[in-house]
Amino acid sequence: MTERSILLGNEAIALGLLEAECTMAASYPGTPASEILRALASLKERHKLDLHLEWSINEKAAFEVALANSYTGRRSATIMKQVGLNVAADPLMSAAYTGVKGGFVLISADDPGPHSSQTEQDSRLIAMVAKIPVLDPSSPEEAREYARRACALSEKHEIPVMLRPTTRVCHARQDMHLRPIPKPSQFPLFEKNPGRWAATPKFRLVLHRQLNEKLARISRDPDCAPQLVNGDALRPGTQDGGRACIVGSGVVTAHAQEILGELGLWDRVPFYRLPMPYPLPESFRDDLLSSYDRILILEETDPVIELQLQNREKIFGRTTGHVPTAGELLPEVVEGILRSFLGLDPAPPVEPPAYPGRRPTLCAGCPHRAAFFAIKKAFPKGIYPGDIGCYTLGLNLGVVDTVLCMGASINQAAGFYHAYRSARRDMPPICATIGDSTFFHAGVPALMNAVAQGARFVLVVLDNSTTAMTGHQPTPALGRNLDGIPVPRLSIAELAKACGVRSVVEGDPYDFDRFLDLLKAAGRHAGAEDGGVAVVIARRPCLMDRNQPRTWPRLRIEVNEKCKGCDFCVKQFECPALRPRGEKEPIVIDESLCSGCGVCVRVCPHGALEAVAEEH
Repeated sequence: MTERSILLGNEAIALGLLEAECTMAASYPGTPASEILRALASLKERHKLDLHLEWSINEKAAFEVALANSYTGRRSATIMKQVGLNVAADPLMSAAYTGVKGGFVLISADDPGPHSSQTEQDSRLIAMVAKIPVLDPSSPEEAREYARRACALSEKHEIPVMLRPTTRVCHARQDMHLRPIPKPSQFPLFEKNPGRWAATPKFRLVLHRQLNEKLARISRDPDCAPQLVNGDALRPGTQDGGRACIVGSGVVTAHAQEILGELGLWDRVPFYRLPMPYPLPESFRDDLLSSYDRILILEETDPVIELQLQNREKIFGRTTGHVPTAGELLPEVVEGILRSFLGLDPAPPVEPPAYPGRRPTLCAGCPHRAAFFAIKKAFPKGIYPGDIGCYTLGLNLGVVDTVLCMGASINQAAGFYHAYRSARRDMPPICATIGDSTFFHAGVPALMNAVAQGARFVLVVLDNSTTAMTGHQPTPALGRNLDGIPVPRLSIAELAKACGVRSVVEGDPYDFDRFLDLLKAAGRHAGAEDGGVAVVIARRPCLMDRNQPRTWPRLRIEVNEKCKGCDFCVKQFECPALRPRGEKEPIVIDESLCSGCGVCVRVCPHGALEAVAEEH
C-alpha cells in the first residue's frame, strides 16, 4: 500500500528537492520560507542522507555557498523570502550570466498581503531582471513537483531557476503520496573554466548573448508550457459570452477555478494556467492575442504576465485597473474580479467581523520589553531607529521610530547623527536597536561604517540567543550548526570591538537598575568630547526557546493597596500579563501568562507591584 501524508507546503518543497537529488541547501530564515530547511533537516536525519544544510549568515552567503556546489555538477537549493532576495540580488544577477552545472534552484517565497514582511514585492519581476525562468506553484503538491522540475530545467539549460511559492502555498497543507527518496549519484567535479566562472567584462557580453539564447529555448520547453486546464472542448470561439478567456499563475488560479465552478462557468470560459510565467513562449502570446478579444490576467502581485503580452486593448488586469494593484487576491476578491469581467451581478459584500482586532505585542516576560522600557527611561527624548525582528514591536512602547530593512537601524542612527551635527542643532540622544541574528546578518558592515565616519550614538544589541521571530534558528553566537555539531562561537562583543567601538558592555535587562545604569553610561560616552558609538548588549534568552535553560528564580507578582488603576504599567509597559479592570480599579496579574520576571515591579511609579520568590 502506498504511504500517504498530509504535508505543509514548505515540507512538500523540501521533499521535492530531495526527490530531485539535491545535495546542498543553504538558507537564511524568513517567513513564509523558514520551514523548508527545517523540513530538509528532519528528512536528512530520518533517511540518513548525506547532504549539507546550513543556516547561513545572510541570503547572499546562502546563495553563493549553494552556487559553488552547483559548479561541481551537484544539485543545490538556496532558500529565502522575497525581501531576502534583495540581499542576494548581486550574486543572482551574475550567476544568471555564468550559469550553472548541477541543477540550482532559487526558492524565493513571496508574501502577498503582506502578512509578515516589509513589502509585498513580486520575486518574478526580479527573475525577469536577472533573466532566469521562474515556476509559480498553486498548491503544495504542485510546489513539490515544481521543485523537481526546477532542478531538471536548471540542469538541462545550465541556468539558475526560481521557484516562487507564496504564503498560501507555503503554509497550506495537502494530502499526497510519498515516494522513496533516491540517493544522490553525482560526485563533485569542478571543471576549471576562467572564461566562464571568472569572466571579465568582455566575456560577460558573450555570456549575456548566451543567456538570451537560453531563455528563448526555455520558453519553448514543453515541460513548462501553458496549459488549457478546462478541457479540449473549450477551444477559441466555442465559449459563451464572446471571445474571452482567463490566464493565471500561482495560487490565485486555484481560487479562480473553484469560483468558476461555483458560478457554473467552468465549462464555458477557457482557462489557461501558466506553470512558468516567465519567460512566456512567443507562440502562446501570438495565439492568445489572435484568438481572443478579451483576456483577463490573474496573478500575484505585479503584472509580470501582462508585461510580456504587450497589448493594452485586449488585456484586462492590474495595468488596466480590473485587478487591484496591491494586496492579496483572496477568494472574495477574485470572485469580484471574475463577476465584473464576465458581466455578472456583484456578489453580496463580505462584512468584516464586528469585534476589534488585537495588535501584536511582545510575549509576557520578553527581555526585549525590559530593555525597551529602560531605553525610554534613559533617553526620554531620543530618536530610536529600529530594525527587523520580533523586537520591531518596540513600536508599541514608543521606542522604535524607524524600520526599513535588515541592519538599517545602525546606518540610520549614523545618518540622524550627521544630520543634526552638520546643522549645528542641539543633538537629541540617538539609541538604535538591533537583534543578535540581524546584527550578524547586516549589522557588522553598518557598525564599521558608523565608526569610520565618526558617528556617535548608542546601539543596543538585543541578544536573546536565537532567531526568535522565524522559529528559533541558531545564530553564530550559539556555537553549533544546524546538525548540532560544535563550531566556533562568534562573540557580538568582540565583533563590536573589532569594528572599532571603544565602549562595549553587556547586561541583563531583567537586572533592570544595573541595565539602566549601563545605558546612561553609554549615552555619556556617545555625547563626550572624545566619545563615539557605544554598544550595549542586552543578554537574556528568549522565553519561548525551549532549548535555553531557565536561569532565574520565578517571582510571584502581587498587587497591593497602592494600585489606583492609573494603568501606567499597562500602557507604558504593555505586558500581556498585566490586565486592567477599568478606570480607578486595581489591575490584576494573569498568572497563566506571567513569566515571573519581576521587571514590572520597577515600572510602577507608585510601588503598587511587589515580587515574592516562589517556593520550589
